[in-house]
Amino acid sequence: MQTYSGNIIDVIAQRIFKGEITVENGKITSVIEKEDVSNCYIAPGLIDAHIHIESSMLIPSDFAREAVKHGTVATVSDPHEIANVLGIEGVKFMIQNAQKTPFKFFFGAPSCVPATGFETSGGIIGIQETKELLAMPEISYLSEMMNYPGVVYNDPIVMQKIALAKQYGKPIDGHAPALSGDNLQKYASAGISTDHECMTLDEALEKIALGMTIQIREGSAAKNFDSLFPLIKQYPDKVMFCSDDKHPQDLLQGHINLLIRRALQKGCDLLTILRACTYNPVKHYHLKVGLLQQGDDADFIIFDNPQDFNIQKTFIKGELIGENGKSYIPFINEKPVNNFNTQKICPEDLAVRAETAKIKVIEIIPGELMTHAGTYPAKIKDNKVVSDLENDILKMMVLNRYQTAKPAIAFIKNIGLKQGAFASTIAHDCHNIICVGTNDDDMVSAVNALIDCKGGISVSLQNKAEILPLPFAGLMANEDAYTLAKQYQQLEAQVKNMGSVLQSPFMTLSFMALLVIPQLKLSDKGLFDGAAFTYTSLFVK
Repeated sequence: MQTYSGNIIDVIAQRIFKGEITVENGKITSVIEKEDVSNCYIAPGLIDAHIHIESSMLIPSDFAREAVKHGTVATVSDPHEIANVLGIEGVKFMIQNAQKTPFKFFFGAPSCVPATGFETSGGIIGIQETKELLAMPEISYLSEMMNYPGVVYNDPIVMQKIALAKQYGKPIDGHAPALSGDNLQKYASAGISTDHECMTLDEALEKIALGMTIQIREGSAAKNFDSLFPLIKQYPDKVMFCSDDKHPQDLLQGHINLLIRRALQKGCDLLTILRACTYNPVKHYHLKVGLLQQGDDADFIIFDNPQDFNIQKTFIKGELIGENGKSYIPFINEKPVNNFNTQKICPEDLAVRAETAKIKVIEIIPGELMTHAGTYPAKIKDNKVVSDLENDILKMMVLNRYQTAKPAIAFIKNIGLKQGAFASTIAHDCHNIICVGTNDDDMVSAVNALIDCKGGISVSLQNKAEILPLPFAGLMANEDAYTLAKQYQQLEAQVKNMGSVLQSPFMTLSFMALLVIPQLKLSDKGLFDGAAFTYTSLFVK
């Protein structure tokens, strides 16, 4: 039996009082008011309400080791990324590895694998697989329904998956960037209960009016906290915090605790903020995470004060698993799982014969996943379209990693690269090989380095490639976060030294194949217009 005293934060009764909690056999056996206590604060453990663990490049057990340092005790995790590579076996790998730690991972059944029929994935989660997953007690919800046109237009497969989630009594997560009006109303009325893609306050307010809960996202690429934080005061019961995608170097700096600090600095009430990342996700997803009530699992944090919000201790089921920046979760060695089968490419594979003098160009919007569709004069050399460094229009390619095929080619603006190329097998959603470069030779070098090691991220300059291998599905490594972040940052720094102006070049590149986020993207099958939801020609007549 252990006792802990301080200022106890009761997120259910919405009050803070001096008191003492008693923990026995992983449960809170008593919560009493008591005057003579320490000055620290005791609160429920923090929850990330929507994250793809794969984006940290760490397998779940390694992610947990880092996250607990920041007060996180649980995540609502969508294994969509590994499912696109390995199908249902990828989801089961995540569950099995996660169960080797005390950390509370709540996985979803990926709803859109593949997300569209306009790209090649390594796995498929169909009706039968969805039913198998939803029947599992380890699966807590139906993951983000990215195929919002399928909902709006009653796609039979999409609607069957939604019906299965309702049959099993499990919530349905949303993904509906910029959707509004009648289409949004139909989307919400289908039973889809959340959205993490809001970029403006007006968009979030429209969705809240239809009964949806907004996950305020602040990740490594998409950052929406500053636009959406007023919701914390206006609609405290309709918000949760999430990171969606969190790269390893950012996870070292903090997790949900950083959003709490920022909300406090903006004058938000401590109790309201903590409810958003404890009570709200627990109730929405029916999570088995304690909320500092008698009989609950002893999942809680101790922090110094509401001004600094420094996490001192993290407990899960009464076990001290994090303390003053240290993690007590042990390292777990796992055998890699993967799906990789393609042949090397040569410069001739990247040649683009000029059909007209103008081309459509993917325009990156810094800090957003959405892109613009631009039209620019093509730079033509020897009747072939090449990268235009002067106007920051670079060649980009996506190569099918699951079978040998010709690469799809497009052009992209606002990367800023002045030399070399960089590539990755982290390419949402199907995780084919994506590459951008100033010249074909370096693009070939970067891509072939990834093919040699069957997945990772790479940088090539003057035909010399450096690589960070990711042997788990080409998405993750079995490393501690510090080691992985150091390797990752070295490659990222090299990309920036080569001229890139992006804050997170690899993360941003990974979303340039994400067809369900408008407007112009590239799949392994061709250039895609996300607004019209169909392929489009590179050339403008």
